[in-house]
Amino acid sequence: MSTASEHLWQCYQQTQFLLTQPFSPSLSFAIITAHNPKGQHLSPSQNRLLDKQLQRHIQRLQYPYRALIGASSDRGHMEKSWAVSIDKAAAVDLGKVFNQNAIYFVDEDELQLVPCLVEYDELTLGKFSARVCLVSELPDISR
Repeated sequence: MSTASEHLWQCYQQTQFLLTQPFSPSLSFAIITAHNPKGQHLSPSQNRLLDKQLQRHIQRLQYPYRALIGASSDRGHMEKSWAVSIDKAAAVDLGKVFNQNAIYFVDEDELQLVPCLVEYDELTLGKFSARVCLVSELPDISR
């Protein structure tokens, strides 16, 4: 693996999640973004377009979903994401469709980092609830 790929994989392991309301700890769901495919930074307008495409794709599949933000601990990097009530295999396939290196999967409050396009082992990262920051509204990351 390249140094850049290793750095991204390490960053993914530190992600925190901004939500407007908590999830039940008994739920299973995937967290998927369309931003910055293959880890390549795109412009805000390009990311918005990909995000709309992902949202339409999820709507066509008729899975329950909700918006959230995946963020670095210092909030210096944030990506619009979707919590989707979908099984892990289907979530990985959806991540691949949108050229994502990885997705997150939550099962009964256990957070997993699941590779899509990169050759790393799936990791269990601890409690999802420990990485959640409740906010009154999701930040505007379109700038």
